[in-house]
Amino acid sequence: MRADRLVSLVLLLRQHGRLSATALARELEVSTRTVLRDIEALSAAGVPVYAERGRHGGFALLPGFRTELTGLNPDEALALLVAGSRRGAQAFGLGSALASAMLKVVDALPESYRATAAGAAERLLIDPETDLLSRRLAAEEVPDAIAAEVLRAVFAGHKLRIHYAAAADRSPEWRTVDPIGLVTVRDRGYLLATRSGADRTYRLSRILAAEELPEPAQRPDRVDLDRAWQERSTRFRSGGDQVTVLLRLDPARREELAGTALAVHTESCDADGWLRMEAGFQDGRHALWALWQLGLAAEALDPPWLRAALHDRATALATRYGTPS
Repeated sequence: MRADRLVSLVLLLRQHGRLSATALARELEVSTRTVLRDIEALSAAGVPVYAERGRHGGFALLPGFRTELTGLNPDEALALLVAGSRRGAQAFGLGSALASAMLKVVDALPESYRATAAGAAERLLIDPETDLLSRRLAAEEVPDAIAAEVLRAVFAGHKLRIHYAAAADRSPEWRTVDPIGLVTVRDRGYLLATRSGADRTYRLSRILAAEELPEPAQRPDRVDLDRAWQERSTRFRSGGDQVTVLLRLDPARREELAGTALAVHTESCDADGWLRMEAGFQDGRHALWALWQLGLAAEALDPPWLRAALHDRATALATRYGTPS
């Protein structure tokens, strides 16, 4: 609807300050001619939008202009209510704030939309705490005080001092980092940062204390978090004490193996229909765990130590259950 587009246009100008007609057209997915007509309509309605000429020109709102734009349509309200049911906000310590925001969203809706949107949201469940096998999918706990301190440093662009436990067998250490952004994956929160110019990734649940510092962080003004996360994930999968395993696999379990391994390097089909694969794992313990989970649906062919470890575990299990209790 045109009214929704006009509201979006004003919000874009408020957010970015100045945008060209081409940029607005791209954001709104319309033609530049439509944008120009919408600008004229806003001006006629009393919205103080003006044009600046030149290479770096575009359209902007007069400084200090504010207006309340709370007219959510049913689909927009439903999208916000569904987003509010996700548990990812818990990873950043925003659970209570999100719940409060959802109440305000419902309260801001026209009476005719309120019951419809709230009722529809009740019929959608995103990321429940247990799966169909009643396995609990517990999110990692991050104390509110720590999450709030990390958030302040990220948003303010200040350096952050953290007391971090990198591993269970190592003593926590104090580190000063330049925070870049926050990422949540499967209810685990991560802080993307740099330390002495090198990329670092910290799990929020392992931060034991945090302190925002007054010094400005050394970081770019803009960041593509999705790209940064993909690059760090690639480096993580290619580093450490990785193990490559040659194995045979029942094709019915192929997706399970692919979802567990870091990568599947090669894959072919044997004469009996089973798959012959080379798969990479983070380390030996990861490889042993993954192959054991597959049971008789998989056979490790190489390396020899993995076959021996699986043999020893199977023998111990057979011995335990070989005699009546």
